[in-house]
Amino acid sequence: MYRPLHRPALSVVVPCYNEAACLDLLHARISAAARAAVGDDHEIVFINDGSRDDSWAAMQQLAETDPRLVAINLSRNHGHQLALTAGLDLCAGDQILIIDADLQDPPELLADMRRTMAAQGADVVYAVRRRREGETLFKKATAAAFYRVLDRVTDTPIPLDTGDFRLMSRRALDALLSLPEQARFIRGMVAWIGFRQVPFPYDRAERHAGETNYPLGKMIRLAFDAVTGFSTAPLRFASHVGLALTAVSLLLIVYIAIGWLSGTAVQGWTSTMLVTVVLGAVQMFVLGMIGEYLGRLYIESKRRPLYIVADVAGPIQGHATLGFRAEPLPSGRPGERDDRDAGRHRHAPDHVALQPEDRLEQ
Repeated sequence: MYRPLHRPALSVVVPCYNEAACLDLLHARISAAARAAVGDDHEIVFINDGSRDDSWAAMQQLAETDPRLVAINLSRNHGHQLALTAGLDLCAGDQILIIDADLQDPPELLADMRRTMAAQGADVVYAVRRRREGETLFKKATAAAFYRVLDRVTDTPIPLDTGDFRLMSRRALDALLSLPEQARFIRGMVAWIGFRQVPFPYDRAERHAGETNYPLGKMIRLAFDAVTGFSTAPLRFASHVGLALTAVSLLLIVYIAIGWLSGTAVQGWTSTMLVTVVLGAVQMFVLGMIGEYLGRLYIESKRRPLYIVADVAGPIQGHATLGFRAEPLPSGRPGERDDRDAGRHRHAPDHVALQPEDRLEQ
């Protein structure tokens, strides 16, 4: 196990994608909230998830002025959940606040969340949305339906109306980081690890700037990850449907036999086509769900790192246990290495690419 030289009292982990317009205000508000809670004994971890705007340049500038800011640039867009995983994997605090970059979740609630954690002896304080300002009726309705359906079909109870905004203890985070699966649904995984978890009601604000980075397609993909990651109900559905169709088939056989014995011809092809279409639709749905689970097994079997870090700005203390941190390019022309670097890479094992100066033996 690797431990940092100094473990700060608090880490604030913020995944970012195309958030250049609000990074200055985001940094100012998080810094003020963290300083009010723990003084200077904190770190802020920004993760640039392959943004296409000036987010990375803005993070680098902020890191130059704030010694408590760590900016992590992923090699490409990995998606919100894997970007969040990278930040959690590389942060070093005793307590960890997870917050999105759009300022819909107020960082000023940090002090109250810490007091709730201390008063109730909790390892996780998860924020529960009472109101959602600035969101369409469709978004609110689909989100409410998603959480309630998920609660009915999953084997692990997942709190309703909660996102990733939460405060965690170090031991809870270490337990979370021991889960290596590729298709990650963080809020479900946090619920699965257990420990004492308590709700914290709040009102979600309107997005400060830009557009949502979770359009309908990404939300559907997240819903599939949530259901297939925490429930076998779709697979059980196949057996239930099979039993029901078997019973219907037996009734149809009895009906056909009675008609044949009574001399009444079974007329019409409409009913035949209807049964054929219904059976075909059910079979395709069941095969699709089985394909989802097989696809997850295929992805998991590759054992690829969950994320790849291309660049880091600021005093990073964490160690990449779930991902891969590439070495920075040496000074000179882009992509050029000197002979010592080339020799070291020819003879060193793969894990040396993780920065040795950031790794300490227990």
